[in-house]
Amino acid sequence: MKEDESGVTDVKWEAVEQKQDESGGKIKFRKKNRNTMFVKISKGIVFILVAAFSGGISSAYITGKEYSKLKNENSNKSVVQGNNIFQNYAGNYEGNSQNSIAKVAQAASQSVVEISDTNTNGADSSSNTGSGIIFRSDGYIVTNYHLIQGADKHFIWLSNVTKPLLAKVIGFDVFTDLAVLKVDRKNLQAVVFGDASKVQLGDYVVAIGSQFGDTTHGIISSPNKKPQDPIMGSGGNFNVVQTDAAINSGNNGGALCDMNGEVIGINNLKITEAYNEDGTGTAVSINDAKVVINSIMKNGHVSRPFLGIQSQDYIAENSKNSSGVLVKDIILGTEASKSGIKPKDIIVQFDSVKVVSTEGIQEILEKHKVGDSVPTKILRNGKEIKINIVLSEAPVMKKP
Repeated sequence: MKEDESGVTDVKWEAVEQKQDESGGKIKFRKKNRNTMFVKISKGIVFILVAAFSGGISSAYITGKEYSKLKNENSNKSVVQGNNIFQNYAGNYEGNSQNSIAKVAQAASQSVVEISDTNTNGADSSSNTGSGIIFRSDGYIVTNYHLIQGADKHFIWLSNVTKPLLAKVIGFDVFTDLAVLKVDRKNLQAVVFGDASKVQLGDYVVAIGSQFGDTTHGIISSPNKKPQDPIMGSGGNFNVVQTDAAINSGNNGGALCDMNGEVIGINNLKITEAYNEDGTGTAVSINDAKVVINSIMKNGHVSRPFLGIQSQDYIAENSKNSSGVLVKDIILGTEASKSGIKPKDIIVQFDSVKVVSTEGIQEILEKHKVGDSVPTKILRNGKEIKINIVLSEAPVMKKP
């Protein structure tokens, strides 16, 4: 072996072994070690499994921690939030009924007050007591008219005070048996009115009174029903919600709530006792109550159109005569007395609609306002006569 001047070493070449049957040298290939490859693959699989297992534990820990935090936050929040904003709370009655009912009751009860005509917190058994609902944070309360009727003073007991507040009557409506009161107090907890038109048969509800013990629960047995034999005035064309939840003296005038904690009706024991259909409780629909409340807040009373007559249903004795509404008397001072209508006339059409009952006339009146001129067809001595009757304002009681 020699090294030239460039530093390249010259090696000695030797002949490569060659067999007679082969044309050139034989190249020997070295086989890869299979045991080494298996070890490497096994290590990779183990690494992947360890990583997946560790990741799973970490994810479970973080998820559990966040869920626990969220659960605690939600459990500490009331259904009622602010003065008149409810959180979205979907109470799951199935499998968790008592918890859901308790949440609704505890939250809404903050806005349900006791109403009494004495300042002894119900100690006097002869006192007239019931419940009311705070619907505005600045001290406005709605209740049943019959709970304040005839009393000289009205006292409000809030859930978090030991002394009653003297209330002033803003107005009332005999027709729907509702009244609005006002106390001199701000930042009160107010309810949220729901939508009674969305209530369905079988929905769960909670009837809430001024005391937690006066809270009952049940399902809706009739979502929208008109009283067939109205107690307050004539007509009865406002809607009531019927439920198998007990309406008693404790929650009379209180809130009928859905499972979101929203008020869908105002509990009314007087109407309940009048119908008492298989023990069902009755509440005035909040949709009708809102109209009454707004009118009282604006005018001090509810302005309703009034035909200005005393009437009764008339059923024809034979097919030659028409059934309708018999005019018994004309109320003096109303626009009807100027229209030419007389006692013993039979109203057969009102606002171009055939009528056969006083209830039918009342339903048409609800679509009009005071001062409207309504085309009317009457029968007088068997002869048809067409007149126009201008609607008056229904008389309003000035004192409760």
